[in-house]
Amino acid sequence: MTLAINQNIYNQLLTKFQLKIIENDEEYEQAHHLLLNLISKQDRLPEETAMVKLMATIIKNFDAKQPQPEPASPQEVLLHLRSANNMKQADLERLISKTQAKILGEMFKVSPSLFI
Repeated sequence: MTLAINQNIYNQLLTKFQLKIIENDEEYEQAHHLLLNLISKQDRLPEETAMVKLMATIIKNFDAKQPQPEPASPQEVLLHLRSANNMKQADLERLISKTQAKILGEMFKVSPSLFI
């Protein structure tokens, strides 16, 4: 079901937020902040919901244009997870078996294939 929006209210929101294509990180942060404020608002008007959809599309478009990081090797993933969880080399003394990879995957909530 599509709700009819009041063009006057929608135009006021467009004027208030002055949406445009995001061109840098600062504009991204501003748009993201505005989006979070609108999303968290209870009893949103249909016009505000339309604004949420528009802002989300603009943010998604900016995200899609950002360079994607190179996939990390299993060793890099393990080093990062170990560091993030304050673990030492001694905590992982031997080569990782499939069983251990499964346990590590569950512990760090990632695919066990990252460790094999």
